[in-house]
Amino acid sequence: MIMGAFAKITATAGYVPERVVTNEELADLMETSDEWIVSHTGIQTRHYAMNQENTSDLSTQVGQKLIKESGVSVEEIDLIIISTITPDSLTPSTAAIVQGKLHAKNAMAFDLSAACAGFVYAMSVADKMMRSGLYRHAIVISAEVNSKMMDFTDRTSTVFFGDGAGGALLTRTNNETEEFLIDEIIETDGTGATTIHSGRVKPLSEISKTNFPTTDAFYQDGRSVFQFATGTVSVQMKTLLERNQLNETNLAAIICHQANLRIIEKISQTLMISMDKFPHTVEKFGNTSSAGIPLTLATMGHSDQPILLTGFGAGLAYGSILIRM
Repeated sequence: MIMGAFAKITATAGYVPERVVTNEELADLMETSDEWIVSHTGIQTRHYAMNQENTSDLSTQVGQKLIKESGVSVEEIDLIIISTITPDSLTPSTAAIVQGKLHAKNAMAFDLSAACAGFVYAMSVADKMMRSGLYRHAIVISAEVNSKMMDFTDRTSTVFFGDGAGGALLTRTNNETEEFLIDEIIETDGTGATTIHSGRVKPLSEISKTNFPTTDAFYQDGRSVFQFATGTVSVQMKTLLERNQLNETNLAAIICHQANLRIIEKISQTLMISMDKFPHTVEKFGNTSSAGIPLTLATMGHSDQPILLTGFGAGLAYGSILIRM
C-alpha cells in the first residue's frame, strides 16, 4: 500500500457500431411503430454490431482511443476492467481478449458484471485498486452487444436496446486535488433478481447425451424497472447530493443510465433539477446497458464542478458516484 495514491481521469472515449437501426425497421419485425417507441422511450435510433463484431471488438476500439488520447503507451497499462452482461464468452473473459487485442502485455484484466450499473461499479473498483499504489494506469470500459441477447418477437424489450461501448483511462496521482472520485453510494437488492434477467443457463434435470447448454433471451418487467429507477434510485441520488451539499447551481451534470428518456425526465422532476443538467444520448444510441453512462460522459468536456454518475439495472444493482473530470 502506498500512502497518498489516488486516481485521476486522463481520457474518456466512446464507440458505437456503424449499423444504424431505425424504429421503422423494428416496426417491420414486430407489432410497434416509430410513434409508439418515441412516445414511450424517446429513442429514435440505435446501433447494432454486425458481421461478427462482438463485445471485445467494441471494447478494443474504445481502448485504442483512450490510449491515443491520453498519450499513455500500451505497455504502461497495468489494469483493464471490462463491465459487461453480454461477454464474448463466459470464459475467457472479454477483458482478457481485449488485453490480447490491445497488446497490453503488462495489464491484469478481468470482467465485472453489474448490468446497467456496471460502469459505476467498475470505476469504484478501479479507484480502490489504484489507491493501493500497485497500479499506475487503468482502463475501465463498459461494452455491450445487447442485440445478440434480444427476442425479436418481444417489443417490450427489444425496441429499447442498442450496442455500444465507452470508457475512461485512469492514471495514478499523488495530488489529492486531482482525485476523480469524490463520494459514492453503491447498493444491491438481490430480492429483485427476477425483475431483469438475461442469459440464464438451466442446471441438468437428467444425465443424457442430448444435454447441451442454452441461454434465455433478455427479459425485463418494464413497469417495475420504471418504479425502481424513479423511486429507490432517485432517493440514493438525493442522499449523495445532499451529503455533499450539491444542487443545480454547483453541479456540472447528472449522467444517468441511458435506459429511457422518460425515466431520466422523471428523475429530473423528482430531484427538482432541470433537464439541462442531464446530458443524454439515448435518443441516438438506445439503451446500451452499462455503456450508456461512459458513452455520454465522453461527449462532455472539462468541468471544474462535480458530475454525478448513476447506474441501475439487473441484480438489482444500483450505484451513484460523484466525480471530477
